[in-house]
Amino acid sequence: MAMLRILIVDDEPLSRARVRAFLRTNPSVEVAGECGDGIEALAAIRSERPDIAFLDVQMPGCDGLQMLAKLSTDERPAIILTTAHERFAVAAFAARVVDYLLKPFDRERFEIAMNRAIDHIRNKRTGDIGKRVEDLLATMPKRPPKRIAVKADGRTVLLELTDIIWVEAANNYSTVHLKNSKRLMLRETLTSVVERLGGSSFVRVNRSALVHIEQVVELWSTKYGDQRVRLRDGTHLPLSRGLRGYLERFL
Repeated sequence: MAMLRILIVDDEPLSRARVRAFLRTNPSVEVAGECGDGIEALAAIRSERPDIAFLDVQMPGCDGLQMLAKLSTDERPAIILTTAHERFAVAAFAARVVDYLLKPFDRERFEIAMNRAIDHIRNKRTGDIGKRVEDLLATMPKRPPKRIAVKADGRTVLLELTDIIWVEAANNYSTVHLKNSKRLMLRETLTSVVERLGGSSFVRVNRSALVHIEQVVELWSTKYGDQRVRLRDGTHLPLSRGLRGYLERFL
């Protein structure tokens, strides 16, 4: 984790010095600033963007809890409240602080609070990165698969999509016609195959046939007005009238 920036907020100079002394032994942190009241702290948090703030509750002008209420969720660092009074504990945790240090606290208790703040920051950063990755993936065009796994003859076969000429519906099954003149009977419907190959180089030419677009060599109309498509292996297939324009756009 990168160097953590710390803001110390307390109206008592000795209290600020105590926190600073405990931080001095930690090489992974740096003090971004010190403030003596809530108004000053609010401005420092917005300008310095510290990772962690040690925040006294009772201060002149604007106390720690009032200052927190003025910060948006994005502006808030990990907050460790420091106070000499237990009565603020309920309000403190309602404000979702990371920890609550009662003065005078020792080094051991201070380190526990620091570790909690570091864990809080690590979890938040991990969540932020995860969300950014998800958002990025959502904007990227989905790439069609290069191979699909199919079950045929009691075994699972990995098929290169470029080896498939066309797929034929056979009731609740499908027959895959391959370049090597072999055929595979799949235990899935043509509709299921279409869904698996969605977005790739396959187009449905009629209710019973799905063809690889690179295997199409000719489209024509018979003297009776029927639409036909010819594939590279010589296969002739009927072409639904409503799909001709769709197929031509692919070509």
